[in-house]
Amino acid sequence: MNRNFFKAHPWHGIQIGDQMPEQVTAFIEIVPTDTVKYEIDKQTGYLKIDRPQKFSNIVPALYGFLPQTYCADGIAELARKYSGKDIMQGDGDPLDILVLSERAITHGDILCQAIPIGGIRMIDKGEADDKIIAVLKDDPIYGKWRDISDAPKDIVQRLRHYFWTYKMLPGETTSPAVDIDDVYGREVAHEVIRQSREDYRKNFG
Repeated sequence: MNRNFFKAHPWHGIQIGDQMPEQVTAFIEIVPTDTVKYEIDKQTGYLKIDRPQKFSNIVPALYGFLPQTYCADGIAELARKYSGKDIMQGDGDPLDILVLSERAITHGDILCQAIPIGGIRMIDKGEADDKIIAVLKDDPIYGKWRDISDAPKDIVQRLRHYFWTYKMLPGETTSPAVDIDDVYGREVAHEVIRQSREDYRKNFG
């Protein structure tokens, strides 16, 4: 019996999927019940503790990244084109994704199939840091949505508010680092995913 004794690196060793950008494989790092922020260790591929969640903000959906993507010069150029702002570069990480699911999923370090429906153009300290918004494939509630326009405004606002406030310190009313430039729909999300794949190819082969 053939057995694989080695864990694939979630960023470099897992395929994004043959149907991308319409359907993608997402690696989930954090779920809404987590009180600690986990993120992938780029060297080993294992989850590591980034920091305890110090404040009341909790991530409002499954949160992770798309394998074999990278936010570099191409993503920065795309953000400049759509925003008209001076964006120096991509944030140097894989492309982030939020996956909406009606069912409670209690832990990260998992893969899921997701349908991108839009995204948030976030600029963090002058760097492009897009967040793709997706729905869990075959989800009985959210799975029917095909574009961000299908989502209730309250859900979109909740996602936007999380990223606008998640770096604020107590007493601050605005984030000194984060600029939420826009919430965009499915077609732009597909463009961002394709560009992040091209940035990955240019940087990692």
